Amino acid sequence: MSASKSNNNHQSVKGSQRRRTSWPLIILAALFIIAPFLTWYGTWFGRHLSDSEVDEYLADEKKPRHIQHALSQIEERMVRNDASAKRWYPQIIALAGNPVTEFRKTSAYLMGFDNKAEEFHNALVRLLKDEQPGVRRQAALSLVTFGDSRGRPELRAMLEPFTIVASTDGVMGSVVSEGSAVREATLMARINRDGRESEEVRSPLPGKVKSVAAFEGARVVVGDTLFVIAPDSQFVWEALRALYWVGEREDLPLVERYAGGGAEGLHDQIKQQAALTAKAIQSRMEAAGSR
Repeated sequence: MSASKSNNNHQSVKGSQRRRTSWPLIILAALFIIAPFLTWYGTWFGRHLSDSEVDEYLADEKKPRHIQHALSQIEERMVRNDASAKRWYPQIIALAGNPVTEFRKTSAYLMGFDNKAEEFHNALVRLLKDEQPGVRRQAALSLVTFGDSRGRPELRAMLEPFTIVASTDGVMGSVVSEGSAVREATLMARINRDGRESEEVRSPLPGKVKSVAAFEGARVVVGDTLFVIAPDSQFVWEALRALYWVGEREDLPLVERYAGGGAEGLHDQIKQQAALTAKAIQSRMEAAGSR
């Protein structure tokens, strides 16, 4: 992320103290909220593409990098509010059903740029049911730009540890150790299955290994807890910023835990944002009670 984006992020914490912030600023905030979920975000793909080349690259399913390059070009147009980007809206929506997780996340990311496109809104709601947590969370963050709070359960989940369970029976092979930092798709362990090829266990989210429940040599069955992953601090901050706008009474205890420094290794920025988010939720509660 560039220095200018970092500065904008820092300013958003201070700026959010103003209670009368307009919805256009929510859109601006969202542009910085959702980018960290994309593993390719910030990658330099090379030259500028013409519209016809974007069409060509989007259709090149044999080369995922071409699709990512095309999507990065579409993003640039959307950031500039370039109406020409709308010609690719159908392809963006189609990617929401792509079998490649990264493309579905990218689709959810891009749909957060235009909160006037109802077709995006509907597609994002559907993505809340995606099998991959990263896709669901991306969709939840983008929905905030539509003023839609239906992603709240996912926003809350971003503040909680994530449990990885066994998807097959077998014996645990090599296992990552407690305290290890992991990225999305990090190999956590292998499950050796009797007479069959071993199955890899990979983390669907970034974070830190909070605990290991099944060590090397342990026999596990489907559904057994293998690891608990503490949430990544960057994503905690993003969730708190989103809940500033859509958080409700039920979210307050969880938010206040972060404001009070109840979680380990918190940056001051996270504590500050949590305090601002808690105050915003309380203000909404008071306003609702006065009606």
